[in-house]
Amino acid sequence: MKNVAVLIDGGHVRVLARNAGMNYNPDYIEKIAKACVEPDEDAFRFFYYDCAPYSGTIKLPVSAEPKTFAGSDAWLRELAAKDLFAVRLGVLKFRGFKPKKILPAGQAVTDNDFKADFEQKGVDMRIGLDIATFCASKAVDRLVLLTGDTDCIPAMKYARIAGLQIVLVGFPNRAASNEMLCHADIERRVAWPAQ
Repeated sequence: MKNVAVLIDGGHVRVLARNAGMNYNPDYIEKIAKACVEPDEDAFRFFYYDCAPYSGTIKLPVSAEPKTFAGSDAWLRELAAKDLFAVRLGVLKFRGFKPKKILPAGQAVTDNDFKADFEQKGVDMRIGLDIATFCASKAVDRLVLLTGDTDCIPAMKYARIAGLQIVLVGFPNRAASNEMLCHADIERRVAWPAQ
């Protein structure tokens, strides 16, 4: 039996699951995590990396009226309370506004022509730190990664040098990238669990 830790980049998996028509919630995240563990593996822990929804007040780009975002992190607390789950949170930063589309010349611009632009910060660093911790502790034999972030490649290389096996998970609507597969030991294709 191989001891494994499953590391889930929430932003990455959320987009893939929603594009596949799945309802993304704590129960479904748990199903995805468990589907990534093979019968000859024993799950040490499931690590979920994401950001809480943005909370704060910003000024709209045209009218300068205030707009308040009051996202709830209740679903992250629910996930963290599940057996064997650990939730690691980065920070969601507001980066301004982006136009939804290019408007014809002369058309009046309104607030509705823009969407808020947010950026996750610190998620890939937390994944890398946990990978490095496993290299030192040897608590697991294998790391199962659900990410498409190439910023994780240096940590993947380090883990392999330290003797850990890296499993990179791909889904039906998105295979793992060749760039990342070069630094993994095993590619694992996982079907979306039934809802």
